[in-house]
Amino acid sequence: MSWDITGLGAVASIGDNPRAVYDALCAGRSGLTDLHSFDGDKYRAKQAYEIDDRGPDGADRPLRATRWLETAVEQALTDAGLDTSADDIPVLVGTTLREQRSAELWWRDGAPLTVRDLHFGSALRDRFGTARSYTFANACAATLYTLGMATDMIELGLADTVVVAGTDSITESAFGTLDRVQNETPRALRPFDRARAGMLMGEGSVAVVVQRKGVARTGVHAVVRGVSMNCDAAHPTAPDPTTISWAIRDAHRRAGLKADEIDLVMLHGSGTQLNDSAEATAVSGVFEGAGVGPLLTAVKSMTGHTLGGSGLLSLITAAFALRHGVVPPVLGLTDPIEEAAGLRLVRDRAATARLSTAQINAFGFGGINAVAVLEKGDRP
Repeated sequence: MSWDITGLGAVASIGDNPRAVYDALCAGRSGLTDLHSFDGDKYRAKQAYEIDDRGPDGADRPLRATRWLETAVEQALTDAGLDTSADDIPVLVGTTLREQRSAELWWRDGAPLTVRDLHFGSALRDRFGTARSYTFANACAATLYTLGMATDMIELGLADTVVVAGTDSITESAFGTLDRVQNETPRALRPFDRARAGMLMGEGSVAVVVQRKGVARTGVHAVVRGVSMNCDAAHPTAPDPTTISWAIRDAHRRAGLKADEIDLVMLHGSGTQLNDSAEATAVSGVFEGAGVGPLLTAVKSMTGHTLGGSGLLSLITAAFALRHGVVPPVLGLTDPIEEAAGLRLVRDRAATARLSTAQINAFGFGGINAVAVLEKGDRP
């Protein structure tokens, strides 16, 4: 079984549409800036990957995550040649923090907020007439989980078309928690480098239109060949390489592909000590003996960790890479960790290659793992 991705939408610190984001990634442009969302004097970390949309006064505003979500969904529907008032298309939203930042601004500054505003479904119904929307808070694997659920909905005959989306803005409570628990203070997110110091948060929203085979009105960006997910609940923050390996192998099985048939891997690459080590160990094990092995990259080195939407942002990047044969580099990777020895990590500059298939990794706290496999589409 397979499913077509016919529409793309994205907003991030490095671009306000999918192509702009991809071009920035290929050019090695980072969205890292000094912290603007709140008073950085309270925290050790002073940088983040924020979207600059606060207006001339620089003041933070509520419902930014919701507005980005609306933008990304509209981009994706338009790209797929669909009516943006299509009320019969379900929308599945993956997120980590929902509108927590808006609640902070309401509590601290008295910013206007209603209970209705806290549900993405309200905004989607107002903007697009969406009759069915579902929000999933599966940590940083949320949007690949929702992708798997979308393919299930299509196979079960519940819909021919599903929008899968994700959105998150930086919240002070989450930023402050990371700032306290990370042993070191990162100045940038540097996946798989020995000098990595931890995670820095990013902002953004992303959306894709997933359709049953044969119903696309436009060309197909990429084909979803398989999605695997699991949750081992082994540890709150330490990933298990064994369970990650299982998810990768299961995704390959569902896609009907062997390890040596994967051309590109979009790594989760959160820049933390434990995650990078576990992911590199798992990936190295899966691809051991698989010929020269795939090219690998990690876009969080330029977007920061965009939380719930990060997996889908990697997926959109993979769709463009398959189409154009250009893979963005891992920015800031100068001295790869020992566990990544032998992996073909793209460094220094974008790499060109003939690509047909891609694997996308997304992992979250609590052992929540999701892996998707894509095949190149026919979009010109």
